[in-house]
Amino acid sequence: MSSFIVIDGTDGSGKGTQTKKLVERLQAEGRPVKLFDFPRYGNPSAYFVEKYLRGEYGNASDVGAFRASLFYALDRYDASFDIRRELDAGTIVISNRYVSASKGHQMGKITDPEQRLSFLRWLNELEYKICGIPKPDMTVLLHVPAEIGYELVAKKDERGYLDGKKRDIHEADPEHLRAAETAYLELPKIDREERWTILECTENGQLLSINEIHERLWKVVMGAVRML
Repeated sequence: MSSFIVIDGTDGSGKGTQTKKLVERLQAEGRPVKLFDFPRYGNPSAYFVEKYLRGEYGNASDVGAFRASLFYALDRYDASFDIRRELDAGTIVISNRYVSASKGHQMGKITDPEQRLSFLRWLNELEYKICGIPKPDMTVLLHVPAEIGYELVAKKDERGYLDGKKRDIHEADPEHLRAAETAYLELPKIDREERWTILECTENGQLLSINEIHERLWKVVMGAVRML
């Protein structure tokens, strides 16, 4: 039985590490599993995303929530055919970020609550109806407070799409990271298109170990897979 699980999170929460560990454990158990990673840097469909994150169109506010979302949506549309093929074959699909990432980061640019809801409705319409991409069965949000996440981002390895820069335009702006964190935490209450679960990655102000987060994530994901 196929299932589609998205792992997302605030910056510095270890999304890439946790999705990789999750896939490896599923494979060790003999389960059919496929990993997708968004944005798909280096692919033609992520061309505009890369330029945006390097700041070639201006800062995040200059581009705005709606325009930036189009860049990411086209990348997901291009990948959606492969995702659907895997799901049809009975594969467990694990995705590092998805529409959820646009919801968190782009909603964070909008301060008015009604305008945020309007944007959320527009984005769900664009991605799930107009583009027709598969909808995840569950979206797990790895939550690390923005202040901790900002420091953790500095420890990331160099990423080719940034042309030598250490941070993209989102990561370089602490205010953006705080606004995105607020938006992410609001989504489980207001988003009617996705089933959200928040997984806390800190205790008493301290980041949990990679293995501790993995065990929490494993429990959540296996519970969801059994329910599907």
